[in-house]
Amino acid sequence: MHMILRISLSVLLSFQLCGYAAANTDWPKKPIQMILSFPAGGSTDVFARSIAAPLGEALGQAIVIENKPGAGGMIGLSAGAKASPDGYTLHFSALTNQAISQALFNNPPANLEKDFLPVALVGSVPHILEVNPSVPAKNMTELIAFIKSKKGNFSYASQGNGSLSHLESQLFMARIGATGVHIPYKGSSFALPDLIAGNTLMMFDSLTASLPHIQSGKLRPIAIAATERSPLLPNVPTFEQDGMKQFDVENLFAIYAPKGTSPAIISRLEREIRKILTNPDFKTKLAGQGIQLQFANSEKLAEVTMKEQAKWLKVVKESNIKVD
Repeated sequence: MHMILRISLSVLLSFQLCGYAAANTDWPKKPIQMILSFPAGGSTDVFARSIAAPLGEALGQAIVIENKPGAGGMIGLSAGAKASPDGYTLHFSALTNQAISQALFNNPPANLEKDFLPVALVGSVPHILEVNPSVPAKNMTELIAFIKSKKGNFSYASQGNGSLSHLESQLFMARIGATGVHIPYKGSSFALPDLIAGNTLMMFDSLTASLPHIQSGKLRPIAIAATERSPLLPNVPTFEQDGMKQFDVENLFAIYAPKGTSPAIISRLEREIRKILTNPDFKTKLAGQGIQLQFANSEKLAEVTMKEQAKWLKVVKESNIKVD
């Protein structure tokens, strides 16, 4: 009887291991969709496409980017949450943006913690406060004086209601005791042309999206919202260096899968992403675009997601910030 039981358990274990192996070898059989909450051309899009190409090669199937911008990232997040958990849909999340939207909106349609499984943290992209060159301000002190002289009669752009760009603007205006007209866009690629044309005065935007315009002289950087200066813009100070303390933000990005996705698929994705992000040539290439690679596995990402959502919920409540 004991012999039969041992054989039965061995057979059961063998079936389980075979099933796990099959999940790893049979998937993927077709292209994989990667949903973003921002339009083409911005940092989220650039970062996602940079990872999608080598990840698709490693998996043997193309990864197709689907841009679904709007509502502070909630349109894309909702689409990802509703997708079938079969391994053929992933969500490339601007994690910090998503945590802020979660705190700002009433009854959001989806939640990173409840509706998704974490795959891997992939990195961060610092934000920079920039102005149109026609603005007669070259540093923080001069910009604050100029803004106050406008007495609310000016507009500033953001990547959209509920975005990190929006919240940074609101916090900045509150810190300097000024007001202005907020104009939300559906991401950097829509906001930057108006800022360059002088239709808006300033904006908090990702270094990745704005760097070409800064280098060409179409935009003027004031300060970077990070703990350290960027090697790409060594002459641009951090907020603290320019006189405003505790205004650094780690703008995180991560990959998630719809809740219910096979653990074997999550594990395979995690392994392949780790290989890509630790490749020295890949790190150098993305660093040249202002993207700081930072890998963390699914377990660690779960912790980071929870902390980011709690952190920004506290900031939003204490600052009493509302979406327009």
